[in-house]
Amino acid sequence: MKRRDFFKNGMLGAAGLGILGASELEAKDKKGKKTVLSDRSKDQWTDMNGHQQKVPQRVKAKTFDVVVVGGGLAGICAAVASAREGVKTALVQDRSVLGGNASSEIRVLVNGVNHLVPDWIPEREIGIIEELLLQNRFQNPQESFPYWDHVLYDFVDREPHLELILNTQAIHAEMSGNNIKTAVCWQNTTETELHLSAKQFIDCSGDGLLAAKAGAEYRTGREASHEFNEKYAPKKADGWQMGTSILIHGKDYGKPMPYTPPSFAIPFTLEGSHPKRKVQSYTEGYWWCEVGSEFDIIEDQEEMRKKLMGYVHGIWDYIKNSGEYPDSANFALDWIGSVPGKRESRRFIGDHILSERDLVDHKHFEDAVAFGGWSLDEHNPGGLENMKEPPSYFHKQFSKVYEIPFRSLYSKNINNLMFSGRNISQTHIALSSTRVMATCALMGQATGTAASMCIKKKTSPRGIYQKYMNDLQDILLMNDAFIPNRPSNLKNDQFKKANKIIASSTGSGDVELLKDGWSRDLQKSTNHWMSKGLPAEVQCEWDEAVDLSSVIIKCDTNVKVNIMMRHVYKNKIYTDKVPPEMLKSLSLEARVNGKWVELGDVDNNQTRRICFEFDQIKTTGLRIKLKETYGADAAKLFEINALS
Repeated sequence: MKRRDFFKNGMLGAAGLGILGASELEAKDKKGKKTVLSDRSKDQWTDMNGHQQKVPQRVKAKTFDVVVVGGGLAGICAAVASAREGVKTALVQDRSVLGGNASSEIRVLVNGVNHLVPDWIPEREIGIIEELLLQNRFQNPQESFPYWDHVLYDFVDREPHLELILNTQAIHAEMSGNNIKTAVCWQNTTETELHLSAKQFIDCSGDGLLAAKAGAEYRTGREASHEFNEKYAPKKADGWQMGTSILIHGKDYGKPMPYTPPSFAIPFTLEGSHPKRKVQSYTEGYWWCEVGSEFDIIEDQEEMRKKLMGYVHGIWDYIKNSGEYPDSANFALDWIGSVPGKRESRRFIGDHILSERDLVDHKHFEDAVAFGGWSLDEHNPGGLENMKEPPSYFHKQFSKVYEIPFRSLYSKNINNLMFSGRNISQTHIALSSTRVMATCALMGQATGTAASMCIKKKTSPRGIYQKYMNDLQDILLMNDAFIPNRPSNLKNDQFKKANKIIASSTGSGDVELLKDGWSRDLQKSTNHWMSKGLPAEVQCEWDEAVDLSSVIIKCDTNVKVNIMMRHVYKNKIYTDKVPPEMLKSLSLEARVNGKWVELGDVDNNQTRRICFEFDQIKTTGLRIKLKETYGADAAKLFEINALS
């Protein structure tokens, strides 16, 4: 039987369940409610605790404001952003660990705007993703991937309005017109069918099964160049999608380590290969150990996994036993992936389809909510099965970041559905850049924030675009996102209205720049104030008393250096340390009734965005005392918000 015929004839494995609708798998529980998957009427269970005959009842229903599907970095940032706005949120992840491609199961680097030409300097992402990477620097200095899983778990678990649901896949959408009413999920560890109802859904799962089952429009494959005027697209549209990879980690054991390949290894050689496919390190694996598909890449996934398992051992056999790499003698495989890391499958259609031209022409979008700048990194069709071509074309390197519009992050035809990650509304060529995880995380923060606004404003994502776009952007900026060409303009920011701003000393920049709305230095402009040394103070004065309940300070974490786990630090744009520029210790005072009163004191700050919250006061002055950084001799600030 052919593979596709086998699939059509009703295979009910894990993949098969994903393509069946509720009508094909219906049962009823005791109350007569229709269920999917969970009919246990034939279960012959004798519970020896009381010798009772039982039938497992494993159907649960829960209600949330927002349900986020997919626990990669995009999903984490979406769920955390939503929960922090005070709405009841669920994060559904189909694995036992969070992180998706970044998890210990797959171990892809958290790339983003790692470098811009010609100087090869980063423009690093801030907001929730930076907060998460900084937490990893403090908690996981050993750069252990298994411990990184627990950093992610801690980051999510501590949010009071967020419920994490692991080992659970959303496999069906119950609809009410053009709205998703309930996500029907299967938790394999508890054999439980979960019905998760919500007003807003965000599919950050990559493959987007929930969105597909809801009827959201999507496409796969490569667009023809004429459709979006894309220089790097093929002349004729086809089905090719970038493939999946399996990574390995080698370790130097200080003594000769022989290697015998397993029976399933596929013989491999670089002889005759394109010269850009290289063995450069024995410790970080080979992203070009990849297999793509020109058909249904999701249906093909298990075949691709099997091939990759063989190829990855074939590559290591070639390194160890071909004689071409004698310096590998003391290296052995310390870790081998078994879960392929995916790059591409479904791309859902929104009100705007992001294209190559939008990126390379740096199109300005009034609804921009995120940015990117990874190169147009289109991997070749077929991967290792197309060895004559380079492993990736790297069509274009960017000299500055581009914008990602909100209209590409919600569904064109499902009213309460958004996306973040590689499944957003974009072309294949645009995906070749936006798919990296730090960029996807920025989208997640945007959609999570938008979902909370949908709840509060009682509207749809499209309604947010039509009526509340400025509000969404201002909330994102207040929470330390960065939007190119869009400064912060919070209506209730009293700091901008201060009559006088005074600094105890100035080493660079200007203290007046702290109210210009920009939270980082841009390529052609300075937007900071920095002291000459420490301790230092910044003080602002109002002629008339103002009401305040919070003060937000954006300090320096040096966004020109990457802080993701890399293990190999070859140059000045990567660090495995806590940024020395970041403020460690500071305090805040306010003048109330003519006397200075301390509002807060921080001795172990671990974030760029430092927020002091307090009961509302009337004040004519604020004083920020900057005491210590994590190593720098002076303190640099970018923005201060004083909110009523």
